[in-house]
Amino acid sequence: MKKQTLTAILLLSMLSVPAVADEGMWIPLLIEKYNISLMQENGFKLTAEDIYSINKASMKDAVVLFGGGCTGEFISDQGLLITNHHCGYGSIQRHSTLEHDYLTDGFWAASHEEELPNPGLTVTILKYMEDVTDRVLEGVSDDMDDSKREALINANIVKINAKAIEGTDYLAAVRPFFLGNQYFLIVNEVFQDVRLVGAPPSAIGKFGGDTDNWVWPRHTGDFSLFRVYADKDNKPASWAADNVPYRPAYHFPVSLAGVKEGDFTMVFGYPGRTQEYAPSHHIRMLKDVIYPKQVEIRGKKISIMEQEMAKDPLVRLKYSAKSFGMANGWKKWIGEIQSLDRMNAVERKQAFEKEFAAWVAEEPERIRKYGEIFDQYSEIYNSYQDLYLVNIYTSEVFFSSGAEAVGLAGRFMRAVELASEKNTELDKEIERVKSYVTGFFRNYDPSVDKKLFVAVMDLYGKNIAPEWQAPAYKALYTSCRGDFGSIVDKLYEKSLFTDENRVNALLSKFDAKKVRKDPFYILAQSASELLNDRVRPELTSHNTRLEKLNRLYMAAQMEQGSDRVFYPDANSTLRLAYGKVMGYDSRDAVYHRHQTTLTGVMEKDNPEIYDYDVPDRLRELYEKKDFGRYATTDGDVPVCFIANNHTTGGNSGSPVLNAEGHIIGVNFDRAWEGVASDIMYNPKQSRNISLDIRYVLFLIDKFAGAGYLIDEMTLVGEPQHTP
Repeated sequence: MKKQTLTAILLLSMLSVPAVADEGMWIPLLIEKYNISLMQENGFKLTAEDIYSINKASMKDAVVLFGGGCTGEFISDQGLLITNHHCGYGSIQRHSTLEHDYLTDGFWAASHEEELPNPGLTVTILKYMEDVTDRVLEGVSDDMDDSKREALINANIVKINAKAIEGTDYLAAVRPFFLGNQYFLIVNEVFQDVRLVGAPPSAIGKFGGDTDNWVWPRHTGDFSLFRVYADKDNKPASWAADNVPYRPAYHFPVSLAGVKEGDFTMVFGYPGRTQEYAPSHHIRMLKDVIYPKQVEIRGKKISIMEQEMAKDPLVRLKYSAKSFGMANGWKKWIGEIQSLDRMNAVERKQAFEKEFAAWVAEEPERIRKYGEIFDQYSEIYNSYQDLYLVNIYTSEVFFSSGAEAVGLAGRFMRAVELASEKNTELDKEIERVKSYVTGFFRNYDPSVDKKLFVAVMDLYGKNIAPEWQAPAYKALYTSCRGDFGSIVDKLYEKSLFTDENRVNALLSKFDAKKVRKDPFYILAQSASELLNDRVRPELTSHNTRLEKLNRLYMAAQMEQGSDRVFYPDANSTLRLAYGKVMGYDSRDAVYHRHQTTLTGVMEKDNPEIYDYDVPDRLRELYEKKDFGRYATTDGDVPVCFIANNHTTGGNSGSPVLNAEGHIIGVNFDRAWEGVASDIMYNPKQSRNISLDIRYVLFLIDKFAGAGYLIDEMTLVGEPQHTP
């Protein structure tokens, strides 16, 4: 298929009007062409240029990529930014000690001088995006060899990026959309000085913990506040004492008016990854093979960490972020399995594929172009799923908070290689490892790691076929006859990598020979060689074939569906989703309303359970009904609400906006029943969960006594209750 034909198909497929306003993650640049009329029909009162403009300040200027995987938004003209508590969790944890436990007690800076710097944390602001498909595919033809095609595309992208940022301090990246059928240039400005301003205690910001995660009704005050700093010219700069608060081109007005069922809502953020157009083969692989094994091993690791955290406050500080990070995916996968089963997702995809095959069979030219798509998918996935499982499971065991000391040992492989070669880069590598080691031991406990080691080694032997196991693991398994508990103490006593003093001594006088003899280094090296020498080369080959096939299948779907609108899968670029506030039927005879309140928080209050122990100050405010202007008409404080906006990971922290473009909430989760919306959207049950902005204001003002932060904001709308 020629480039011009693909582009024509793409444009044709996007010209029709979408049937519903709930599903979809839309490109802001294209809102004027494809979405704004329907948005206005559903209650939106502004224009497309109010959302995205390069000629004037617009909403896009207030939405940021927070760190590498969340969204944040400016809520004052002094660089004050709000995101989720769980997005700021790592930064809050790094500042926490037993003496100043900001996770448990919360943190509120009383002045700019008290705001805490966060080295390595960045905020990225989109300057503009541009369709560059023709320029990326210039010179590309159908009969071109795949490697030549990729090389030409990459060369074109390098030129496009270089031209885009010439004479600026911006960063540019060309990103594929529609699985490589369209390309957009993304030009960003990245700020490096981001300081912690405020965060509620975890008993509010993480209220309900893993039990309530992915669940509605929800009562979590999931927010944290940061401030972006710049140099005197309002440009990005590394941390410096004389930096000043950044002056954003736009910040969101904060609404006191609240929400009601049926209100228009819009989520603006950076959704991470969806797979809406994947074939049935991929869904079956995830649901029946990959997710169940991931759920099992993650569940075991989380259980061990939580048991140990309950025993010791210091262990809780060290492992809370790790446990939360793992639990988020673990529970999501459980929900996805159930949701995909409930929707008969595989069968529905197969039914579509049957219709697609019949459409292909109608014309010889379609048969020539698309006739072998599903045969190729079947052949690839037959072996791909085994490689995929070995890759992720081996990483879970040896490198991703599994056997932690083994993972640390793996960090030394590059240094050992450089030492063997007597490479002059060794000193630089040692410094890099030193930096990692400091953070590692800050959040490490050998007694916890021993339990993790025994558990993951047992599961590795159970779930990975011997031919795909790391050779050093098989040797260790044989030596202990599968009883890892009998050798764990000896291994941890012998290894260099279980003790901070031993590791620091090694780094001060590096001895590659000593490292090579270490039992955990031997395990890490063996697992790494298995992945890099056997598994990943084959995976890469399969992925290369899948990328080409997916691109063809996506183009074919758009050709077949030229009478409908398509939105591209999420890829961590700025997107807009819109819908309405609404409840849903959870299961037989159970209907969930759209709003939760502080009364619900108190109903869950349980001082015996860490995640449900409501702070005394919040109890006091509730008992006195000291809610100020943040209460609802019935005299309660709104906490969270749900709507049918299409969101995914990365949308955490996204602003939820009303018809006037005022912020009414902060997105932080999805409801359990519709969590599979990354793969298949369920209009009846797919709901995004948001923190009501009035609860944020109530907590800042009444709970924390930090009303000076509210003074920075632009408050709009009449409150439902006047004190």
